[in-house]
Amino acid sequence: MKPLRTVSAPAIAIDMPNVDTDQIIPARFLRKPRRPGYHLYLFHDIRRAKDGSMDPAFPLNQESAKGAEILVADRAFACGSSREGAVYALVDQGFRVVIAPSFGDIFASNSVKNGLLALVLPEATVRSLLDQLKARPGATISLDLEAKTLTSPDGKTIPFDVDAYVRETLLAGRDDITLTLEHAAAIDASLSRMASETPWLMPTKA
Repeated sequence: MKPLRTVSAPAIAIDMPNVDTDQIIPARFLRKPRRPGYHLYLFHDIRRAKDGSMDPAFPLNQESAKGAEILVADRAFACGSSREGAVYALVDQGFRVVIAPSFGDIFASNSVKNGLLALVLPEATVRSLLDQLKARPGATISLDLEAKTLTSPDGKTIPFDVDAYVRETLLAGRDDITLTLEHAAAIDASLSRMASETPWLMPTKA
């Protein structure tokens, strides 16, 4: 997993409360195997007009969204059912950070496992960021995860707090597999002890 230390990139605003995971990626696309290309399903239905064409008013369809790595959203972003595909779609689109006043709990947990920072900021702060991005679509936001600071489009430095485990995991680019391998010696020792002391608990070889 790619470490996340600093990001300075264009940002886009999704100024809609309660955007649920089905709006982020409709359920019919979740049968797709995990491989590059999930970005094709990101906001698939809500970014389109009734005739199926891309809605030019939707932020992700605009020229200013090119190269965006930060998404600023309203409260309760990614609420609703648990689906890791919502995170896949955002990551494959190129987003490294999503900022909102609140998130669906399971989404936040899935995010860190895939190198995406779900950053909670006060509602007034997020409202200011949303307003700035609507006035200047694609404006740059800079984030320093080590220093725990964010620089808004108007140049203000905003300190933030983040869970220590989330911060260290993203800084190191440590996914679940990497975390398990870090404890490989202890796991091997435990298995050897089980084989010696309680062999009946060990799986049989085919």
